[in-house]
Amino acid sequence: MSIRIGILGYGNLGRGVECAVRQNPDMELSAVFTRRDPAQVSILTKEAAVCRVSEAEKWKGKIDVMILCGGSATDLPQQTPQYARYFNVVDSFDTHARIPEHFANVDQAAKENGTLGIISVGWDPGMFSLNRMYANAILPEGKDYTFWGKGVSQGHSDAIRRIAGVKNAKQYTIPVEHALEAVRAGENPALTTRQKHTRECFVVLEEGADPAKIEEEIKTMPNYFADYDTTVHFISEEELLKNHSGIPHGGFVIRSGKTGWEQENSHVVEYSLKLDSNPEFTASVIAAYARAAYRLSQEGQTGCRTVFDIAPAYLSPKSGEELRKHLL
Repeated sequence: MSIRIGILGYGNLGRGVECAVRQNPDMELSAVFTRRDPAQVSILTKEAAVCRVSEAEKWKGKIDVMILCGGSATDLPQQTPQYARYFNVVDSFDTHARIPEHFANVDQAAKENGTLGIISVGWDPGMFSLNRMYANAILPEGKDYTFWGKGVSQGHSDAIRRIAGVKNAKQYTIPVEHALEAVRAGENPALTTRQKHTRECFVVLEEGADPAKIEEEIKTMPNYFADYDTTVHFISEEELLKNHSGIPHGGFVIRSGKTGWEQENSHVVEYSLKLDSNPEFTASVIAAYARAAYRLSQEGQTGCRTVFDIAPAYLSPKSGEELRKHLL
């Protein structure tokens, strides 16, 4: 039987999940839930239903995993615990500082209702998190470095768009090149958050909005921009669509470490991603973890999990025998 998938939220990430489900033959898209008028939402999977978010609870028992595609700033902190009362859920919550709090809320809701939730799934948090953990375990004497970009951050762009007076926005995260080069050279520099990345914002204002007020609100936003050198450009909507319509991203996880009795040997572990589409790659990671959520639920497990808690074999449609034969 195919894993029945629901998508809550049909923006860039939701559309990416729909494409990812199509590439996984053990999954089928059952329904998309939207805050918009369903009659105005055109999806690609013709056999799937399009419903109002308010109807989601009625699908309890008809969906194996609900994938939540809202934003981390305001949507997911409420939505993931809420829908964990009815479904196994997966989200891409990416406000790193609030992950422990979010985990606790989802864990409580899922345990009380006999469901399973996997939070903070994507590439960071997600795949980058795993690579940081692996490298830490292998090279206990060393330093971690994570660089993002250059690319569009969906979460940071969404956070700007939530500001009153902002009509549209895109935010680029940019590594500081000399810091990246020093890390790759094994110099183990001590770098502050501000020394590793800059942030560049392209913002379209609503008519009558105060640009100085909005720029100040962006630059002082905690967990998003306050700790970075941030440049804000106010542009027209036409320019945004012409020059900033793509959603590329990528980055690097690097650990520089030492081995040997006298720590005489140096090692650099690097994992990198170069993504044409941030949301489509994130959606592909989510789809794999939706499979894991389904399998864990079938085993009777409940509560919240992160990528750290799930064995890699749960992500693959291949059997253990196939994995050992072809990938080990």
